[in-house]
Amino acid sequence: MGVGRVIGVATGTLVILAVGLYGPATLLGPLPETTVSDIAPPAVQGSAPVLPSDGASALTEDVEGTPLAVAGDTEPVPMAAATKVIAALVVLDEHPLAASDEGEVVPITSADFLSYRDYQAAGARTVTVYTDDQWTERGMLQALLLGSSNNHADTLVRWAFGSVDEYLVAARAWLAENGLDDITLADATGLSEESAGTAADLSVVAALALQDPAIDSILTSEVDGLPSRRGIENTTTYLPELGITGVSRSYTDAAGICLLFRVSVEVGDETYHAYGAILRQADWDSLEASVRALVEQARTAVVDEPLVDVGTPLVSIKTPWGETVTASAGSSVSAPHWSLGTPLVRTTVEPVEASGPGTVVGSVEVTAGGRTETAPLKLDARLQDPGVLWRLTNPVPIISALVADLTTD
Repeated sequence: MGVGRVIGVATGTLVILAVGLYGPATLLGPLPETTVSDIAPPAVQGSAPVLPSDGASALTEDVEGTPLAVAGDTEPVPMAAATKVIAALVVLDEHPLAASDEGEVVPITSADFLSYRDYQAAGARTVTVYTDDQWTERGMLQALLLGSSNNHADTLVRWAFGSVDEYLVAARAWLAENGLDDITLADATGLSEESAGTAADLSVVAALALQDPAIDSILTSEVDGLPSRRGIENTTTYLPELGITGVSRSYTDAAGICLLFRVSVEVGDETYHAYGAILRQADWDSLEASVRALVEQARTAVVDEPLVDVGTPLVSIKTPWGETVTASAGSSVSAPHWSLGTPLVRTTVEPVEASGPGTVVGSVEVTAGGRTETAPLKLDARLQDPGVLWRLTNPVPIISALVADLTTD
């Protein structure tokens, strides 16, 4: 057989194969992916939390997302003993502690005793230590958080990281991991005015602190054992009768009066929490007036109503063959929340082909009030198949989808 004849047979065979495969590939192959775009749900009507216009303050519902409200100075300001809360969180990240555990023994060295004497001589807040003391990690944290002890701040971070400088390296990495980019640390105590942060970031610090079981337990339990014999006084308790849990309450000349706190509101059978930072207040009367006004507002502003109603369109699905349909929440999503603004909504849509109305095509997560609730996403109308003609005249996207399927498998 001549060369020309061989080429001709091969070419003919390829043509026959191509024609034979073209139809099945285009008619039976998977459809190309749809384009999905989010539809913002309607904003929730309400009023922003009332915060003092002087100083710097913020209120948040969670460790993620946008604060509910920010007032006053939005730039970093000296943060006093809020710095110690960060020290506690960073140490607990390195040495976790359960709510009821005492933890490891933290020895008191001669350097720790001298540090105590230096802070005492300078008139800074201290809790007494002696070189033969046997402090546990929990006891150290009690002195740090409840007693706002400056010498315990240094001792604890030296124990956990080797030195204050090494602690600062670890703390800066921890801040970056938690997205707290507007906080700068210069020490473990907050006596340095260069330890500064925004009220927005410090409201998140308050939330992180009370979500740690050890810190939450320490802030809400009685002091006993060696810490009690060393005269620790709880400096954090503040207006508990109003539902306020103090995380840090302090004063320095540079920072003014500062409060990190949680406000809790009963809503039916549930409890709503928001976390705040109020910094640079001129006097204690001003702080108390601001907190009382916030609590009074919260009693009516916090509601347990749908964040997203059933049937609310949340995504638009557009197909390469020209169909456009929406998918809506398949059920209402509710949680206690401050009646303000638009909740954080995240949608997930699975690959969609021809389907009828009511078909579940994904899910929606709605976050507000520090909680995340889910609901199914359902098609609002029929998503039509493109039909034989479109498949036969658009081989490239179908075959590309088929190749992608085979590659994935």
